[in-house]
Amino acid sequence: MGIANDDAIKQFESLMEGVAEPLKRSFVNMHHGYPTETYVRFLKARDWNVEKAHKMLIDCLNWRVQNEIDNILSKPILPTELYRKVRDSQLVGLSGYSNEGLPVIAVGVGHSTYDKASVHYYVQSHIQMNEYRDRVVLPIASQKYGRPINTCLKVLDMTGLKLSALNQVKLLTVISSIDDLNYPEKTDTYYIVNAPYIFSACWKVVKPLLQERTRKKIQVLSGCGKDELLKIMDYASLPHFCKREGSGSSRHSRNGTTDNCFSLDHAFHQELYDYVQEQAALTESTIKPLKQGSFHVSFPEPDPDDTIIAQTIESEFHRLEDQKDQNGLGRSLSKQMSGLDITIN
Repeated sequence: MGIANDDAIKQFESLMEGVAEPLKRSFVNMHHGYPTETYVRFLKARDWNVEKAHKMLIDCLNWRVQNEIDNILSKPILPTELYRKVRDSQLVGLSGYSNEGLPVIAVGVGHSTYDKASVHYYVQSHIQMNEYRDRVVLPIASQKYGRPINTCLKVLDMTGLKLSALNQVKLLTVISSIDDLNYPEKTDTYYIVNAPYIFSACWKVVKPLLQERTRKKIQVLSGCGKDELLKIMDYASLPHFCKREGSGSSRHSRNGTTDNCFSLDHAFHQELYDYVQEQAALTESTIKPLKQGSFHVSFPEPDPDDTIIAQTIESEFHRLEDQKDQNGLGRSLSKQMSGLDITIN
């Protein structure tokens, strides 16, 4: 790290000394013993502009305090049947670790439907996984490997991506904004696998809109990505949809639930759900029976760049949809015309 960057960190530390006590407490819950690394993440997100990075962190801490994010891991989604529906329609899980100790987060983009519960349950579940990653998964990995591990890898499976995904753009923009503004620079690399034509078409128009820092993090792999991913992780850590060509991100694994990291029955989700239940049992709120109801979090205003990207994706989806309709109409007319007996005198 250069002298200029060291100076930026020192300035950041100095500015943080004057923040209100509730924000300081939440910051401790955020950094888990690694405050400098947290400063660096926010500085990177704002191109090392100390003033902008400081404002971003203060806004993040205010969001955490106002929405009681520090307590979100003691708020289980009840009943369990509802949580299972969330898991079956929001396909995310931990499949293992890279050779360098980074958690490998698998995401079934194409087959996630987000249609079994309200938006608030999906947002709650997403934040809980973020917090569990930061409070439990990353500290354990850091201890195991003897160095700070503050980021993860994500493998995004595009199997099943359809034009109907347009209906999910708004929710995904909310989730993306929450991550960008409150969990910046937590993903080291995004690996895209099983990409259909619709992804390729959208990627072509979205890629130029991304910041160079973000573009460098995204790698589109051939097929299921197995050969490339095995260079950075062992076979056991591969997401189930990468273990053979054409396997896809099916909701039910061939090997039952032990291999499918999206399933509530997978070890990761069992550990996460048990942890939330245990934390709930330790809170005063459990004096009364826990009731069904989502944990409402205020949605941040999306970054203008994120809004432009979302609009571009929507526009491209509409274009592809119109193209599909036109091709369908053309094929229908051609079929009708071929059935006509036309005589030219």
